[in-house]
Amino acid sequence: MDQTSDECPLYLFDRSFVEKMQISVGRDGEYCIPECFGEDLFAAFGHKRPDSRWLIVGPTRSGSTFHKDPNATSAWNAVIRGLKYWIMFPTTQGFPPPPGVFVSEDQSEVTSPLSIAEWLLEFHAEARQTRGCMEGICEAGEVLHVPSGWWHLVVNLSPSIAITQNFVPQAHLVKVLSFLKDKPDQVSGFKRDIHDVYKHFTEKMEEQHPSILAVALQELKCMNEGRKRKWDELVKAHGEHNEDKIRSGGFSFGFGDADDSDIP
Repeated sequence: MDQTSDECPLYLFDRSFVEKMQISVGRDGEYCIPECFGEDLFAAFGHKRPDSRWLIVGPTRSGSTFHKDPNATSAWNAVIRGLKYWIMFPTTQGFPPPPGVFVSEDQSEVTSPLSIAEWLLEFHAEARQTRGCMEGICEAGEVLHVPSGWWHLVVNLSPSIAITQNFVPQAHLVKVLSFLKDKPDQVSGFKRDIHDVYKHFTEKMEEQHPSILAVALQELKCMNEGRKRKWDELVKAHGEHNEDKIRSGGFSFGFGDADDSDIP
């Protein structure tokens, strides 16, 4: 791992490291989940939750191109060995995606340069001047938090080993519920026997965390009503604008030719 000269070295993820190494996870185990992140509400899925934790190993220059974590989850990344460079961008309204990253309207498809090296050469300087940019280097013993929905790219500056885990904190539960409900075609990682992930999750939350779910569903309802209200206002304003243009003679509609004989 110390001697590779590849431009894009392999970056290895092991999702079964706990079972393979017979590691005990918890306060009295080999490692424990940082308490500052609170309870992981995806634990409500039990054994049907998607893969959520990985041991990550990679040499210098290995890493991950820009992406968001799946299913609107948050993540933490604890460095055991080495140095990791991170650059991140929020996805709240008004913030553009990272330079050099092009996203489809429904955010289901992402197009970016083929390699981390190419992105760094062509877009890194611009990215550092882009609104919302956050960057830093994590050393061994440090933990980084990736909030739900944030774009992030990571590069190992030296041979590195880390543990990472995706989770759903209460603070971002509404985002996760919205994603599972409104973008079912983008939900990933679940076993095939779960046909409606949103329904399954809300049922499990109702059993285990009813009060938390009730608050989140109310927030989700208010959020959706706010979106509908904005849409109705836009449609109304657009309609009034077109009516004004028609009255003033400044609006016309046609298919280009004055002869409409071919139009049924």
